[in-house]
Amino acid sequence: MEFKVPTMAELMAAGEEPEILFWVGCAGSYDERAQKITHAICKILHHVGIKYAVLGTEESCTGDPAKRAGNEFLFQMQAMTNIEVLNAYNIKKIVTGCPHCFNTIKNEYPGLGGTYEVIHHTQLIQDLINEGKLKAEGGESFKGKKITYHDPCYLGRGNGIYEAPRKALEVLDAQLVEMKRCKSNGLCCGAGGAQMFKEPEKGNKDINVERIDEALETNPQFIAAGCPFCMTMLSDGIKLKDKEQEVKVLDIAEITARANGL
Repeated sequence: MEFKVPTMAELMAAGEEPEILFWVGCAGSYDERAQKITHAICKILHHVGIKYAVLGTEESCTGDPAKRAGNEFLFQMQAMTNIEVLNAYNIKKIVTGCPHCFNTIKNEYPGLGGTYEVIHHTQLIQDLINEGKLKAEGGESFKGKKITYHDPCYLGRGNGIYEAPRKALEVLDAQLVEMKRCKSNGLCCGAGGAQMFKEPEKGNKDINVERIDEALETNPQFIAAGCPFCMTMLSDGIKLKDKEQEVKVLDIAEITARANGL
């Protein structure tokens, strides 16, 4: 990137504090596709002038996969290590690029001594749009383009956040079309519960294929996502259907960055 992303250690050494900590997450750090989402979020934060920082090498897994897979001991070990780091830096507000990290830090860390204001990046984008700091101009036009949005489980049904990502799309003047199962009736992409890291269980149809069939029924030009794991499962579904040239899967942050010419 053309600008430097500061770490908490660097800010502390300079005697400064960020307005918000960007919790990147494992996927956003190591997965090549999800790294593009991380870049988009950083571009947005830089563009609007928010003072932010990342933990860098001090960030580790939230423990979400361990907890969903039933290893409570490992989860608590990972969570308490992170909480010690966050509390040592006196972190007050966190934005996450992943609904799994968002859900875990927001809802499960307080019971272990880690209480913070936690928002997902789509909520941050909605706030920035409401404040007039993001205007969907100066970049790629999505006007009239048909977009369908897939609700991530831990953002939608897990935490009731349905409108923020849709508001980020509405400002594009795009044609937002809903899948037959959406919002509180949304269907999992197939990655939840650490299922992404194992072979599918026996059945007639993989869940991500079922979901991509529903998305394609809306005849979209874009499928919008808000989770790096959904991104993987939906992109795999598009590849399976040989629709890569016709339908693009993009995160809300990527769409926002493109629309603002970032």
